[in-house]
Amino acid sequence: MCGFVAGIFTNAKKHYDDRLKAINDLITHRGPDQEGYMRGEHVELAFSRLSIIDLEGGYQPLSYENGRYWIVFNGEIYNYLELKAELQEKGKTFVTNSDTEVILALYSQIGGEMVTRLRGMFAFVIWDNLKKEAFAARDRFGIKPLYYLENDDEVWFASEKKSLLKEEENVNQQALQHYLSFQYVPEPLTMTESIFRVEPGSYVVKKVGAKACITHYFKPEFKPINQTEDYWKMNIRETMYESVDKHMRSDVPVGAFLSGGIDSTIIAAIAKEINPAIKTYSVGFQQEGFSEITIAKESATKLNIENHSKIITAEEYRDELPKIMWHMDDPLADPACVPLYFVAREARKHVKVVLSGEGADELFGGYNIYREPQSLACFQYVPDLLKTLLNRLAQILPEGVKGKSFLERGTTPLESRYIGNAKMFNEEEKKKLVKKYNPEYTNDLITNPIYQMSVNQHAVNRMQHLDMYTWLRGDILVKADKMTMAHSLELRVPFLDNEVFSLATKIPVERKIAQQTTKYILRKAFEGIVPEHVYMRKKLGFPVPIRHWLKSELYEWAVTVIYESATDEYIDKGYIRKLLEEHCQNKMDHSRKIWTVLSFMVWHQVYIEKKYDTSRWHTRRRRSEEQVIETEVM
Repeated sequence: MCGFVAGIFTNAKKHYDDRLKAINDLITHRGPDQEGYMRGEHVELAFSRLSIIDLEGGYQPLSYENGRYWIVFNGEIYNYLELKAELQEKGKTFVTNSDTEVILALYSQIGGEMVTRLRGMFAFVIWDNLKKEAFAARDRFGIKPLYYLENDDEVWFASEKKSLLKEEENVNQQALQHYLSFQYVPEPLTMTESIFRVEPGSYVVKKVGAKACITHYFKPEFKPINQTEDYWKMNIRETMYESVDKHMRSDVPVGAFLSGGIDSTIIAAIAKEINPAIKTYSVGFQQEGFSEITIAKESATKLNIENHSKIITAEEYRDELPKIMWHMDDPLADPACVPLYFVAREARKHVKVVLSGEGADELFGGYNIYREPQSLACFQYVPDLLKTLLNRLAQILPEGVKGKSFLERGTTPLESRYIGNAKMFNEEEKKKLVKKYNPEYTNDLITNPIYQMSVNQHAVNRMQHLDMYTWLRGDILVKADKMTMAHSLELRVPFLDNEVFSLATKIPVERKIAQQTTKYILRKAFEGIVPEHVYMRKKLGFPVPIRHWLKSELYEWAVTVIYESATDEYIDKGYIRKLLEEHCQNKMDHSRKIWTVLSFMVWHQVYIEKKYDTSRWHTRRRRSEEQVIETEVM
C-alpha cells in the first residue's frame, strides 16, 4: 500500500524537483517506510511505500524491459501469482516477486486491456518511455483513489487531492450543491474546481502533447438467474472463503474490524479459520444505544478471537474533526467516518493490514431502504391520475401527519424519490440554504444517467446499482481509505472482489429481500458459522449519537463553528441556525442536515481559510540513504 504523485509534461524542461518531494511529503501517512523518485524527459514520478509484502527488489517507481516502462502503483493484486505464471509461459521474465512487476509485464503484453485481468484493488500510472505516453487506471469498484489535474501542457495524477492543490483554490459550486444533497461530493467532481477524480472502472491515456482520454472499462450490471437456495448458500460460502483467503496474503500481521453487524462478523469468522491468532478491533460510544462494543465482544468471545475496543467521547469526536477533514481532502458528512478514524488508530497499534466488510450491502441487498419497494407495491395498482391527486394531497399535509410520507413515496417514481443511501437537503431546502443556488445543479444531474443504465430492472436492483455508482464510491470507500491510511493502515475488503461481485449480481431479489430482513441469502449461507446473536440482527449502520450531542456536548461548538466560519458567500447562516434551534427544541430532528453543513464549514476552515497548522498532521520524513531511491531516465 502506498501513495504516489505523477506528472506528465509536454515541455521537456518543465520539472518540479523541489516541489515533487514537498507534495510527496504530504502523503507520508500513506507510505512512511520508503520513498522513491523517477525523473525523465517528460515525466516525474514520486512514491511513498508502506511495506506489507517482502518485495525482493520491487521498490517503486519500478521499471520493466530495460527502462521502457515505469510504474507507481497503490493497491494489491490478489491473482498476481496466477498471472505471473501465465506470463512466464509466454516468455516474460521477472526479477522481483512483486505484483507491481506483474502489472508492468501484463501491460507490455496486451496493453490497456490488462485492467480487465486484474483481481484486486488498485490505482496506478504507467509511463511508456518509448511512446511518450502515460496509462493511468483505477479498480472497478473505486477501493483505491486516483485524482488528476490537467492543464494545457501537463497533467498530474495523485493518490490524494492535497498533493495537487495550489495555494489559492476556488470552491466548486456544483460540487457544493451536490454535497448538500448526498453528504459527499459525487465523482468525478471534487470540491476544488480544477481537480477531478478518475472514476472507478476507468483508465486514462495521456500522450505527450495531447489531451488525456478517459475510457470506462467496467460497468456493474445485475443479471439474476434462478437457482435453489442450497446452490446460493454453497456458492456464496465457497466464494467468500476463497476471497478472504486471498485478501489475507501478507508478510505482516493481518487484523479485522468487528462491529455488531453480520458483514464484519462473516469476515472475522472466516479469517479465524485461516489464522486462529487474528485480532479484531471495535469502537463505540458512552451514549446508551449507540455502542456495538458489547455485541462485538460477544461475537469475539464466541468465535474465540482477541478483541480490542475503544470508547469515543464527544470531546474526542469534536477535537479530531479538523484533522479528519484534512485527511478526507473533501468534506464528508457521514458521522461514521470519525469512529472509523479511531478504530483504525487502535488497530494500527498491532497490525499493518486490516479486513473489513464494506460492499456487502450494495452487493447482497443489505440496506433497510431496499425493502421499500415491497412496502409500496400496492401503489402499482393505483391509476396514474389518482396517484397524481394523492401526491398533491400528501404535499399539503402538515409535517408529522401519519401517512404523509407513505403517500409521498408511493406516488413518486423511484427515480425521483431515491437518490442513494443518504439524502440530506432537497432542492427547495437548498434554495433557502445556498446563497448562489443554481437550478441546473439538481440531483437529477447525477442520478438520471445512472438510472438510464438500469431501465426494466427490478426496483431493488436499480437501487443497488445506483448505490454502487454513488454511495459506495462517494462515501463508503472514501472514508474507508482515508481513515485507515491516516494511520498508515492498509484496508482490504473481501466482499468487493471480482468473483464475489460476479456471483452476487446473479442473485434474484427474492433471495436478498425476504422474511422481513435484508441480505437474506447471505445470512443463510453463514448460518451456524456466525454467532446466533448477529445472524438475523437488524442492520443499524454505524450508530453515532450526533442527534443527542448537538443538543448538549456539541451545541456550543456548533454555534461557534457557524459564527466563525467564513462561508457566508455560500451558506445562509440564519437558515442553519434556525435548524439548530428547532433541533434543540425537539421540533424536528435536523441533526444530519446540521452535521452536513458543519462538516463543510470545518473543511472550509482547514483548506480555504487555512485556520489550522496542517503541518502538524503529517510527519516530515527523516531521510536516509536507504529510505530514498532516485532515478534519472533519459
